[in-house]
Amino acid sequence: MNNYDVIIIGGGAAGLAAAIYSARREMKTLVLTVNLGGQAAMASEVENYPGSAKKSGIELMKKFAEQAKKFGAKIIFDRVEKIKKEKNIFKIKSSKSNYQAKAIILALGKTPRRLNIPSEGKFAGHGVVYCATCDAPLFKDKIVAVVGGGNSSFDAAILLTKIAKKVYLIHRRKEFRAEEYRVEKFKRAKNAKFLLNSEIKELKGDDFLKSAVIINNQTNKKSEIKIKGLFVEIGYEVNPSLFKNLVEIDELNQIKIRAYGETSAPGIFAAGDVTDIPYKQIVISAGAGAKAALCAYDYINKNKK
Repeated sequence: MNNYDVIIIGGGAAGLAAAIYSARREMKTLVLTVNLGGQAAMASEVENYPGSAKKSGIELMKKFAEQAKKFGAKIIFDRVEKIKKEKNIFKIKSSKSNYQAKAIILALGKTPRRLNIPSEGKFAGHGVVYCATCDAPLFKDKIVAVVGGGNSSFDAAILLTKIAKKVYLIHRRKEFRAEEYRVEKFKRAKNAKFLLNSEIKELKGDDFLKSAVIINNQTNKKSEIKIKGLFVEIGYEVNPSLFKNLVEIDELNQIKIRAYGETSAPGIFAAGDVTDIPYKQIVISAGAGAKAALCAYDYINKNKK
């Protein structure tokens, strides 16, 4: 059995910051994560993280990870499958091994929301993309489309205007949730085109995506655009299957936390986008991770026999 003081589930900004603060308190610390950086790693540019010059999200997250490992935290790429508590010990089963800890910090973040159209799954990884930062270079000089109206969709679209031949931005309304400067920046690109009040109804192709059928939800008029790539940027959702029977959650499946990251279950702490904190920003997630780690330290010390 792999024994730790604290096990952190999730390797994004919240989880890695928690690892830094946990390890610095001389707690034996493990991060279990399926990837490095979570949503933060998908950002093409991060220029609002205090004290850090503009860099890509993955570059910033690599710095977080390096710092965590420098202080003694261990990072293992593994998928957690089950958590249970026996007396005061948490037992964690993953796809590769079993672990146990005195406290755990849930920092799982969110997963990309799907379009939920029948052909989406067929073309996932074959033209349908959920991470522009990861896959945008594969679509150099090709015609692509981005779906969404928030900051992440415009970030993806702006990045793609520098790489692709033409970029459609498809949104079901005329108004955007994105910050205005992002909208204006996309508008200024010569290879940018809006398809507003529009939704994708069908994707076509053979082994790879070739086109999308669009319907205007105001006129019901259908059209078809030829594209090689479709970047889905319509937000993220929480998968509560791992923790819904352990802690209290809200109507969005987010974990309810108190001021310092405490959940409804003693010994379980949470931080970052998986929680009910309304502001989803790297700096906020990092601060929340630090608080959760310090709370976990206090919890462990109070429960020492």
